[in-house]
Amino acid sequence: MEARHWKPLDDKKVECGLCAHRCGITNGRTGICEVRKNKDGKLETTTYGVVSSMGPDPIEKKPLNHFMPGTRAFSFGSIGCNFRCDFCQNFSISQQYTKRGVKQVSPVEVPLLAQQYDCQSISWTYNEPTIWYEFTLEGCIQAHKARIATSYVTNGYMTEEALRELAPHLDAMNIDVKAFTDDFYKKFSKSKLQPVLDTCMLANELGIHIELVMLLIPGRNDAPDEIKKFSQWVLNDLSPDTPVHFSAFHPDYKVLDIDRTPTKLLDKAHGIAKDAGLRFVYMGNVPHRDEENTYCPDCGQLAIKRMGYYIMKMKHDDGKCTNCGASLNLVIDPFK
Repeated sequence: MEARHWKPLDDKKVECGLCAHRCGITNGRTGICEVRKNKDGKLETTTYGVVSSMGPDPIEKKPLNHFMPGTRAFSFGSIGCNFRCDFCQNFSISQQYTKRGVKQVSPVEVPLLAQQYDCQSISWTYNEPTIWYEFTLEGCIQAHKARIATSYVTNGYMTEEALRELAPHLDAMNIDVKAFTDDFYKKFSKSKLQPVLDTCMLANELGIHIELVMLLIPGRNDAPDEIKKFSQWVLNDLSPDTPVHFSAFHPDYKVLDIDRTPTKLLDKAHGIAKDAGLRFVYMGNVPHRDEENTYCPDCGQLAIKRMGYYIMKMKHDDGKCTNCGASLNLVIDPFK
């Protein structure tokens, strides 16, 4: 089907306006995502409704710790990506994929599947949802009609015009800030940092609940000064209440020569972010740590105790601390 957000150029060439690459695509070729194709001077999406993975997940797995905590999300993933990360941990569907074994799903089935599996939201995840835009947009619209919430797990490389169109139908985003240097993005993801930061700020401005995750790769993006600059940017350009997750890397895809992130490195990043003034900082891929719990930033009372992706205890008053009344920046019901 015809894609959204593109314009014709000379000689049957088109420019895709969906992500920040803004690919100029000649007739018969695809953009960097490999799923949006110029067919005789018109841009078409080749993966509308193409599902590689789907199923129910705890919302905490996204990770979204402050969005409808303790509920379930029905997750959908397709194929392809607009990044070329050599450390990709879902490379079999994002980088080295085939259409073998995929399923075809219609937008009207999206809320039905969520309801069938007792899920209160749907999440576009596993591969980059931006390049699946036409289907995710219609799926979000259908989900909202059924009062089912929606979220994106994304690299944040969407253009402003695409995000503004999607925003009324999208409730939450987990945005992967892969590093805080342009050099990292250029070298390891074949992209740029600034468009990701722009997406974070615009999503925040548009009222979408956002949480950020940074996968800490030893020797690549774990310098204390980089983490400090990232934390200060979140504090100043977003909000001290923005939840931030520092996640442990494990060797995968083309990066097999770097060891798993040591816990002491995550501890250091957590401390830097807290010292900078961020109020909700978490550690990921290291279960059974106190840093996966939510505490009131004002009085220190434990509000949500987690074990991995599961809630063991939850105590709040409509998103506020039951002890002092401070906001915990929780989205309990996005339809209120």
